[in-house]
This record gives sequence, C-alpha cells and structure tokens, in this order.
Amino acid sequence: MKSLNLAIRLEWASVAVAAIAFYALAGASWWLFALLILAPDLSMFGYLAGPRVGAVCYNALHILILPVLMVLAGKLLGNVTVTAVALIWIAHIAIDRALGYGLKLPSGFQDTHLGRIGR
Repeated sequence: MKSLNLAIRLEWASVAVAAIAFYALAGASWWLFALLILAPDLSMFGYLAGPRVGAVCYNALHILILPVLMVLAGKLLGNVTVTAVALIWIAHIAIDRALGYGLKLPSGFQDTHLGRIGR
C-alpha cells in the first residue's frame, strides 16, 4: 500500500510540475500565480456550516473538471488570463494531492478519498 501511495503522490507531483511549466510558457505574471495559488483553499470556510457542507464546498474547488474546461476555453478563445488562472488552479489541486490531501468525505475534514490526513 505504501508503494501505491508513493506512486500516486509522484503522479500528482508530475501534474503540478507540468501545470507550472505550462504556466511559465503562457507568459502570465508570477504575481498572479502567487496571489491565486491558495485561493481554492478559501472553500474551507464551508466547514463553518458543518462537515457535510464543508466537504461539498471544498470538493467543488478541488476537482479537475472546471479548471480543465477553463484551460480549453482559454486556449480556444486566445485568453491568456483564463488559461493562466486554470493552470494555477490545476497546480493547486495537484500539489494538494501530492501532499496527500484528497477530496473530503462528509464525515470530517481529516477523512479523504486518499485516506485519513495525519496520524
């Protein structure tokens, strides 16, 4: 199980590196990257309404569906800002997964699809 966990973390680390590399190629401001890299974590405020609502809010901003669609839209529309924001978002999700933070279960913040956070 440990080797599988390591493989999953390395896989997500490679996604993070790729997202950051594509961000660099997009030519967007690194100030924008610094400003937005932690923005998806604002969804944790949903936990103020309880673990079920918190999990829904957190998971809504920590799945790849929207940022991948944004990358496609940004490229199709030729909009560097949309592409850049999406790549930042993807990098955030990938870094979280590489660190072992998965999608949240409604039982509590520590319970994720990758297992329990902490010891």
